[in-house]
Amino acid sequence: MTVQETGPLTTEAGAPVADNQNSETAGASGPVLLQSQHLLEKLAHFNRERIPERVVHARGAGAYGTFTLTRDVSQWTRAKFLSEVGKQTETFLRFSTVAGNLGSADTVRDPRGFALKFYTEEGNYDLVGNNTPVFFIKDALKFPDFIHTQKRDPYTGSQEADNVWDFWSLSPESTHQVTWLFGDRGIPATLRHMNGYGSHTYQWNNEAGEVFWVKYHFKTDQGIRNLTQAEANRLAGEDPDHHQRDLRTSIERGEFPSWTVQVQVMPAAEAAAYRFNPFDLTKVWPHEDYPPIEIGRLELNRNPENVFAEVEQSVFSPAHFVPGIGPSPDRMLQGRLFAYGDAHRYRVGVNADHLPVNRPHATEARTHSRDGYLYDGRHKGARNYEPNSFGGPAETGRPLWEPVEVSGATQHGAAPAHAEDDDFGQAGTLYRLMSEDERSRLVENLSGFIAKVSRDDIVQRAVDNFRRADEDFGKRLEVAVQALRG
Repeated sequence: MTVQETGPLTTEAGAPVADNQNSETAGASGPVLLQSQHLLEKLAHFNRERIPERVVHARGAGAYGTFTLTRDVSQWTRAKFLSEVGKQTETFLRFSTVAGNLGSADTVRDPRGFALKFYTEEGNYDLVGNNTPVFFIKDALKFPDFIHTQKRDPYTGSQEADNVWDFWSLSPESTHQVTWLFGDRGIPATLRHMNGYGSHTYQWNNEAGEVFWVKYHFKTDQGIRNLTQAEANRLAGEDPDHHQRDLRTSIERGEFPSWTVQVQVMPAAEAAAYRFNPFDLTKVWPHEDYPPIEIGRLELNRNPENVFAEVEQSVFSPAHFVPGIGPSPDRMLQGRLFAYGDAHRYRVGVNADHLPVNRPHATEARTHSRDGYLYDGRHKGARNYEPNSFGGPAETGRPLWEPVEVSGATQHGAAPAHAEDDDFGQAGTLYRLMSEDERSRLVENLSGFIAKVSRDDIVQRAVDNFRRADEDFGKRLEVAVQALRG
């Protein structure tokens, strides 16, 4: 914890404050004067202390750390921070829940955001993922509708089971992620005891221009630990800040959490004929097809000094790439390339990337962007255009990632199906991998929520999706829901 600075209390302009206990008044018992400027300044600032909270991922905790490369990956990527075994890169990791607001409890059943910023010498690289390897939908066009179902209903002001299950049952692609969410890993015991995933597919490209598709995995070195629904409900009432407090105090004790970093690597030439669409965010790449390869270790070892400045004002955008890394045709990722940066420019300001937690730490941002909210004059009198002949920054001529070949007419439609593409197969596989106790808890968690739905047709659609994933899954769920609904 930072030691409090000594010296007199001052105004925002630096003038010493004579009295911070009493406003200036007209006489001993008269009204407060307009010239009581310290009072007015304090109240005006207090009214503006908050910025709009994130629409999603509002509830968060974060910490700084170090990524250490443990394997030579130069055969796949030319990214400099991945260029030399033993090389270390400073990071900032923000964990979050998705649907709840800033004041919600930590232990709700919800995916956890896993947003990681690498402060590399070639600029910041942001990897924006979750604690699940898949997601509910595969096209960003559906994202606003999905989130509307998770948020408060415009009429009741509460989250409504009807809205949630109406959308999920009409979007069978969500079956895989919903099975994850209502299983044991749906509520991690702490932020330290869960895995993280890049979730999306990304491009790596090497010095020779060869392209590879990759998926990131962060496997917790603390081991997986989860909460039951009953334990989570109790903690939500007794200690709604449980996850944030645990992360902070573990680092204060010197018990630095860490994750083993792995990647799955697919040569680009294999993507078209792969049995699943490799860019579908509702699918995983089975490990028997592309075994995870260990490449590094991530450790969190320093707490933020100020939660607002460093956690709430931290911004992450999947469009923040570095040479050797780029996007894929993943339709959810393509939408997020725009949406994340746009959200931060609205929420924090157009110069959000200049704040200490967001700006590059191992290099310097050199742009021709000027002015706007929170602009600090860093460019001084330099010219603000390119090309110029006054020594300003200029383009390199080499893109960060390699081009992807496309063909055909523009269209609205689903991506071409691969041989084993469907909305239910991987959800069924996940169910069958669970132990009997895990299956029982999954059915109990799902049935308790589905039973709250008011319309029988929505209930039937929801149950049928899980039956299509696995007959036993659907049958057990139907019996459990009927028992709860009478």
